[in-house]
Amino acid sequence: MKKLFTLFILTLSIKGFPQLHLSTNSSIYAKNQVLYVGQNLNLNANSNLYLRNDAQLVQGGNTTSANTGLGSLSVYQEGTSDNFDYNYWCSPVGTPSSTSGNTSFGISLLSRPDGPIAFTPATLLPTGSYDGTASPLAIASHWIYKLINANNYSQWISVGTASSIAPGEGFTMKGTSGTDMLDPASMGVPNNPGGAQRYDFRGKPNNGNITVALGAGSATLTGNPYPSVLHLNAFLRDPDNLALTGGTAYFWQQDRTVNSHYLSAYRGGYGSYAALNTTTEGLYVPPAFNAYNQDGTVNPGPGTGSGTVQLRRYAQIGQGFLLNGTTNGNVTFKNAHRVFIRETTGLSQFEKQAQKKLETEEVEETEEAEPLSYFRLNTIINNQFTRQLALAFLDEATDGPDLGIDALNMTLDLPDDVNFWIEDKAYLIQGVNFDAYKKIPLSVKASKASTLKFHVSEAVNIDVSQSVYLYDKADDSYHEIRNASYELLATPGTYTDRFFIAFTDQTLGVDENLDVQNFTIYQDSKRKNIKVSNPQTLTVQSFTLFDMSGKAVISKKDLNAEPSYNFPTDGLSDGVYIAEFLTDENQRITKKVIISNSGNK
Repeated sequence: MKKLFTLFILTLSIKGFPQLHLSTNSSIYAKNQVLYVGQNLNLNANSNLYLRNDAQLVQGGNTTSANTGLGSLSVYQEGTSDNFDYNYWCSPVGTPSSTSGNTSFGISLLSRPDGPIAFTPATLLPTGSYDGTASPLAIASHWIYKLINANNYSQWISVGTASSIAPGEGFTMKGTSGTDMLDPASMGVPNNPGGAQRYDFRGKPNNGNITVALGAGSATLTGNPYPSVLHLNAFLRDPDNLALTGGTAYFWQQDRTVNSHYLSAYRGGYGSYAALNTTTEGLYVPPAFNAYNQDGTVNPGPGTGSGTVQLRRYAQIGQGFLLNGTTNGNVTFKNAHRVFIRETTGLSQFEKQAQKKLETEEVEETEEAEPLSYFRLNTIINNQFTRQLALAFLDEATDGPDLGIDALNMTLDLPDDVNFWIEDKAYLIQGVNFDAYKKIPLSVKASKASTLKFHVSEAVNIDVSQSVYLYDKADDSYHEIRNASYELLATPGTYTDRFFIAFTDQTLGVDENLDVQNFTIYQDSKRKNIKVSNPQTLTVQSFTLFDMSGKAVISKKDLNAEPSYNFPTDGLSDGVYIAEFLTDENQRITKKVIISNSGNK
């Protein structure tokens, strides 16, 4: 479909185009909408496609981009760094070209927004000029780098002002100093209120399959390469990508209170995001901030502070992240991974989570995030920084490493650290299926006598009665950490078989004179009842039945001293459950029971 357009505003009634052709000197202005183009897009010389106020361009299922033209798409995005701190980027556009296909990007394609369609090209400061400015927009090219299959700091590649950033390649860029209070498109947020610079990306929009090479055990900076939101979970767990990425992406966070260009003064690190599956929000744990030497290695001195938790299910326009290759091969970004999800008002996904969405006939994001059961374990190390771990409860998870679920720790040379320990490797995120008697091993590393304070900082979709313990095998002790902190002094060393996360304090158990074997529980599947035998007529304060995610599905109190109890199982799914009884002497009896209702309907 070819049609001549003058400047107009797209409205909510837009249904999209099978293909879109803009003639010379014509323009489209899309505000707060999705523009869907089923096939190719042609932008002739001096034509412009303006995306404003969360407007996004989504294209159809073509595997090869047929976008052409010397015109430009213009899309805004806000970085969240000042002139001392990095954002990691991935451009949604490339250099305009009359030939079809995606093209390389350079920072000369960035501009300062001056009005709804007006712009001023950014001034590109030469190498050796370290500080960019907000108004007029000046970018310090000294800090433009990319990273391709690297395993040490010296492998960062300086890009400067060159247009040599291939589609799908990420790049670093420091922000700007000063402020720019102009709000060019009435978005309610100025170009730069201080430390959050807006950039106008102008060029040929990326489209179709975009491949990025990964090497086993090597880090590559990439990101969302499209002028629309990327469904990060769908990308990471795509069958073509999962074995290459491990289902994990890593995001740089930096202590923005440190105002220095000297690497040795930096405090930062990589947070880990595990997709888990395509139907949940996934899990992100922030970095424990590290100090660095001039050669990029971690300073053996203490870190300070930590990053913040972000939701990462959707990567916004321009969002860059690292992939740590688990094997050699090419990951592929696809149009099938693109969705239209609004950002929250104001700043970008670099700081805030996308929440709202708009659906059209062609672009429909109908799935809702399924509930996820997990908790976060914080360990405050020497009162200087916090290492956070996340443990998720998933039916499909195993106790071994699971692609797409467990997230490796990329920074292993901290002198003091705490991690999950799975088959001799350190992980920050782990998924397991719930078992009340399971013990989850931790690795604890102390370079000197270190104070460690453990505490569950957040528990989501886990019954309030479910305790969480730190188990110390050295003295067979259990320490409740869900409702209180537990502090210990670790002597120097690395411990991989001493500390565990547990869900049952087995030292409480039952009285030595109590014959727990006679306290039995089973399901009468014909009558759909749980039957409990209490031959010693213990006084039972409460009964709780948990599913394998830790959710309480039956809860009863004040059961008194009866020789037997019956509990209906109508409505329960088939599977293994954990039954927990609490006596009047605070003795806890825990039993497994198998529920099978499906064969008796």
